[in-house]
Amino acid sequence: MANSGRNSHFLGAKLRALRKQNHMTLEELSQRCIQIDAQAAPSVSYLSMIESGRRVPAEQVMMLLAKVFQRSLAWFSDQNAAVTPVTTAPASGGAARAPLEPAFLFSKELLKAAIPELLAQTGTSGRQFAQLLIRSYQESSRNEFPDLEKAAEEVGKRAFPLSVSDITALCKTHGLELRWFERKPVVTLCQGRELRSMLRSFYEPPGVVYLNKALQAEPARLKFDLATHLAHKVLHHGDGMKSIASGGETGAGLEARGHVAGMDPRDVLNAWRDFECSFFAGALLCPKQPFRRLLTRERYRVEMGAKLELTPAVIMRRMTKVSPYPYWHFFDAYPPGLLRAVYRGNGIPLPWGNMAQASDPCPNWAVFRLLRDSKAKAGSQISVLRDDDRWLLYCCHSLRTQDMAGNRHVLSVGIDLVPALEANGVDASQVVNRIADECQRRGGNAKIPKAEADSISAVANVLNIEWVKESLANGAQIICPRSSRCARDGKCEGVQVTPERDIADMRREILASLKS
Repeated sequence: MANSGRNSHFLGAKLRALRKQNHMTLEELSQRCIQIDAQAAPSVSYLSMIESGRRVPAEQVMMLLAKVFQRSLAWFSDQNAAVTPVTTAPASGGAARAPLEPAFLFSKELLKAAIPELLAQTGTSGRQFAQLLIRSYQESSRNEFPDLEKAAEEVGKRAFPLSVSDITALCKTHGLELRWFERKPVVTLCQGRELRSMLRSFYEPPGVVYLNKALQAEPARLKFDLATHLAHKVLHHGDGMKSIASGGETGAGLEARGHVAGMDPRDVLNAWRDFECSFFAGALLCPKQPFRRLLTRERYRVEMGAKLELTPAVIMRRMTKVSPYPYWHFFDAYPPGLLRAVYRGNGIPLPWGNMAQASDPCPNWAVFRLLRDSKAKAGSQISVLRDDDRWLLYCCHSLRTQDMAGNRHVLSVGIDLVPALEANGVDASQVVNRIADECQRRGGNAKIPKAEADSISAVANVLNIEWVKESLANGAQIICPRSSRCARDGKCEGVQVTPERDIADMRREILASLKS
């Protein structure tokens, strides 16, 4: 009997460690079991008793747990098979931190004088600079903004999904008046190229929201715009200190014409408030717990948002926030190289800059491939990327769409596979190196070897992300932060030759020849 109690405590501790290793709550584990077999699935309280050693699960329950975590039944009973903690983790998010030397040049007083001058000389507006700071803050904090989440949940009462009439009623409750106007898209200039731009809605203090009648035919976008204006009323008392246009997809041209290079405190404040209102809107439309349960049921399929009248952008952004797995990234890309929005909870290097178009972007990123391909509407891709002396492994799902003005762009959401492989007891570096070697041998893209594909498939089952499994059929691609730093033997096609690249390449060739 004593031995039975010891075994139950050992099993419980092992299950708890495995669950936490995979960033699952008890409720999520119960939901995953329900997906497989609703009749035999354990409740949250029963799982808690298993973990505390107060219950020994029946074999049917153990089979469910084994299937969720892609383990054998023998693994759970083997007292020598401990859960190995993940010792390597990706960057905490955002760009790599560089030591600032000599340190005296980065004093507070010098930065106060230098930053406005830098922005003016580079043609960067205070709003653009603020967006960069906000993105870095968002990534370093892992997208955790509990005050905004709480405010949205108090307003929406965690109701999900919300209809247009539901949000309209909430606007009325908080003293907002809705008025409609008619305005067609206009052609503006953005970074030297023509772009169609459309004013969707705007806010006039103390409480009037003006909405383009074209939104009546697009309920998903209408809901988001109403939610952002409601956020301004709730969070900032409708004082009007926010950007003129709202709704995000203005073609990046309408407000850009009014941007003045240099620092303007109002631009910085407006950019932060825009972020707060956008985050609130996402939390209102997709409250954390109900939306997480939906993702579990739908296995993270982005397209399921259409049934709920939610835009793919809202689905993808909230996915990176509410998922128990923390290593996500999100891109919103306009051609030829405008990165309009980005989140990097996994620290993935950027394929181009969002303040200036890169001169040598890598064409093999999924976002670029979809921007070039006029036929494909969506796709999943596994990518290997060389970072100094190691290979990284990512998987993403990308969707080609149009903004309300008709400009095409690509939304892409993805994960870092390395922490998931390690959490599943796999030698991640061996898997990544094997895939990278295969890609190198075959010119940059190749079918994933069976053993490595099986490891990734098992991880996809644990994470419960369907598009990770779908991506296996497409093979793997080598991608790089810039074409001039391509890890392919034959280099990226269409690499632009620049004097800087020539010098860098010659330096590498000379050093390599001397070493040999």
